[in-house]
Amino acid sequence: MHAMFGHLPRARLATLPTPLERGPELPGGVRLWVKRDDLTGLGMGGNKARKLEFLCGAAVAEGARSLVTVGAAQSNHCRMTAAAGAVLGLEVHLVLSGDRPEQATGNQLLSTLFGAQLHYTGADESHWGELMIASESLTDELVAAGAAPYSIPIGGSTATGAAGYAWALAELLDQCDAAGCAPTAVVHTSSSGGTHAGLVAGKALLRAQGRSVPEILAIGVAKGVNIGMPDIADLARDTADLLGGDRTTVERSDIALDPNWIGDDYAVPTKAGDAAIRWAARHGGWVLDRTYSGKGFAGLVGNAEAGRWPEGSDVVFIHTGGMPAVFAPGGAPAGL
Repeated sequence: MHAMFGHLPRARLATLPTPLERGPELPGGVRLWVKRDDLTGLGMGGNKARKLEFLCGAAVAEGARSLVTVGAAQSNHCRMTAAAGAVLGLEVHLVLSGDRPEQATGNQLLSTLFGAQLHYTGADESHWGELMIASESLTDELVAAGAAPYSIPIGGSTATGAAGYAWALAELLDQCDAAGCAPTAVVHTSSSGGTHAGLVAGKALLRAQGRSVPEILAIGVAKGVNIGMPDIADLARDTADLLGGDRTTVERSDIALDPNWIGDDYAVPTKAGDAAIRWAARHGGWVLDRTYSGKGFAGLVGNAEAGRWPEGSDVVFIHTGGMPAVFAPGGAPAGL
């Protein structure tokens, strides 16, 4: 399958492959494995490094001299884009929700350290439309100033970015084969949908090559993805098409999304998420965050408790990162 990526420009930014670790048993007797995409290396790691390899590859190929992207105040994607810009010698502009703090912490501290320019919009964390409008306006200003910007949407969730997770699924299944693990499901957290679409595209392309593929279960932590915005099947088909595959191999039945773990809203912590953060820390030494991976792991544990997978089956959780947010105000789980 890796031959399908050869035509895509790629900036080598991530430390790959990331480890696959055997974890403790989950409720219901499910065997847990953790794909450590928090260890992708770039700017303290996380899943966005895989997307940025292809997004920044495209930017450099187009002659961009700057990158513009957008996200929540403690966006992991923005922090990693800042790091990518530092590696590649590109100016980086980050359009963020909220107001400028008195002192930068967590991801904002790292983004500043990597040399990015942070633009605060005052927008609410969940008002992604407002953030995208601000990003488009800034991009227009940079074009007019001759800065040759390459604009990346929230989460890097385009077909180009999603290609990184089609690659990741092939990498993961090769590791599972080597470890004697035949996963029933691969579980991950989904907000802007790019990781999910990439995994689904990878599943369809590998299945077309005759490979046995697991269920891909997304735990939705943003209202948009939970109601079908973006349409994951469409984005997965665009990704398959980009990779030279048959877009019709992506089936609606490939899309499995559990929307029951978001709580009140995106970036609003939940009791289940906080409990999952503590469980992961105390059973595996894994550090999860309250916006993304904590809620995703809560969904994994909840589905295991409900008996979604048979006793003795192997389930992989993709740890998408988020550690720096733990050190921002409100980043630690309740009760610590």
